[in-house]
Order: sequence, then C-alpha cells, then structure tokens
Amino acid sequence: QVQLVESGGGLVQAGGSLRLSCAASGRTFSRYLMGWFRQAPGKEREFVAGISRSGGMPRYVDSVKGRFTISRDNAKNTVSLQMNSLKPEDTAVYYCAADGSVRNYPSGGLMAYDYWGQGTQVTVSS
Repeated sequence: QVQLVESGGGLVQAGGSLRLSCAASGRTFSRYLMGWFRQAPGKEREFVAGISRSGGMPRYVDSVKGRFTISRDNAKNTVSLQMNSLKPEDTAVYYCAADGSVRNYPSGGLMAYDYWGQGTQVTVSS
C-alpha cells in the first residue's frame, strides 16, 4: 500500500510556471507506475501525464505536451510535474496516482490507478 501527498499548487498568471510534487510513503515506490490527473470544476477527472517505474517512457495528454514534464526520484519516493507556459484552462485540482499493476507503460485511464492523493489546487489567471 502507498499513501500519496501532493504539494506545490497555487495561483499563477498565464504564462507562468509551477512545480507540483507528490511524496509517497512506503518502501516499494519504485514498483508503481505513477500518474498525474486533474479535475476542473464541473468536468470529469482527466489524465495529464504518466511515468514508468524507471522514470522513462513518459506519457502526456496532447493539451500539455511541450509544456509539462513529469519526472520521478525513486530514492526520494517522489514524482513531480513541472508545468510551464500555464494557461487558464490548466486550472484544476491536480491529483497524483499510483498504479500497482504489472503494466509496463502508464495508463491514461482512471481505473488503472489504485491509490490517489488528496489533490492540490492550481489556478491560472488570465
């Protein structure tokens, strides 16, 4: 089992940057595929980015490609999301999630993820 705690959200102007971090408990963090999701008011939760156990094979939703970068540090049990060139439409609660399955590539589906953090708010003003 793993517990996830996000941090780093806040209010930023359009064009600015934020870096989200997710700290995981437990000694088996490297066994999990990790993902970031977001949920805007009145919308469904959507996949943003995912990363494999080793830190390779990142995957992104088209709307953030070239602007967001996911990374992980297995020695520190953390996964991060660097968000650049932020847009008002990036405003949402961002969630960190862990997939403990045997998949080798991060899934974009919510149901693939077993553990979730409580979320951190990102607000981008125009």
